[in-house]
Amino acid sequence: MAPKALIVDDHPLFRDALETALSLASGATAFAVHAGSIKQAQERLEEETFHLILLDLNLADAEGFYGFARLQSSGVSCPIVVVSATESDAVFEQAKTLGAAGYLPKSLALDELAAALVTVLDGGQWFPEPSGTALESDEDMERVASLTPAQRRVISGLSDGLLNKQIAYEMGISEATVKAHMTAIFRKLGANNRTQALLIYKSALGLDGHSAA
Repeated sequence: MAPKALIVDDHPLFRDALETALSLASGATAFAVHAGSIKQAQERLEEETFHLILLDLNLADAEGFYGFARLQSSGVSCPIVVVSATESDAVFEQAKTLGAAGYLPKSLALDELAAALVTVLDGGQWFPEPSGTALESDEDMERVASLTPAQRRVISGLSDGLLNKQIAYEMGISEATVKAHMTAIFRKLGANNRTQALLIYKSALGLDGHSAA
C-alpha cells in the first residue's frame, strides 16, 4: 500500500519541498494531504487515516509543542515527525522525549530530507546528531511523556479551558472517568491540583516562554 502523509505546514513552498522529499523517499508512490494549521489537521484526521504526519512547530494556532500534543492526544496511531527551522540539541531532545518519531530541520537539503523520511517510513526514528555534550533529562517532559493517550486528551482539554463535563462529552466517557484520569495525571506529574498539573504540562510543551518553536 502506498504511504499517505499529512503535511501540516503553513508555508506552501516548504510543503511542496516536503512532498517532493516524500516522493523521493517512497519511489513516487506516496500521497500527501496538506493542512495549514492544527485545526485543519484535526479535521483531516477525522476524515482520513494516514501513515505519517509531518508537523511544523511554528503555526499560527500552536506554540511550542502544543500542536504536537494536540495531534498526539487526538488518537492518531501513525508516527509524527517534527519539522522546524529551530535547531538545538535541547529541542531535538524535547521532541524525542515527548514521543516524536523524528525531527527534520528545515535547513536539510532535499536529498537529506528524503533519506531521513526513508528511515521513518521504514519504522525507524531520525533525529539530528547532537552537537554538544549530552543533555540532562527534563523531568517535566518525561512525566508528560508517561501519560496515556486518554490522559493526554484530558489534560489537553484542561489546557483549553474545558470543564470536566465538556471533556467527558468530547471523549465519550463519564465525568467520573474524567476525574479518575485526573487523579492518575496528578500522580504521574507529581501535582497536587489542576493548576500545578497545567504548569508542568505547559513547561514540558514549551508554553512557558523558555523553549523555542
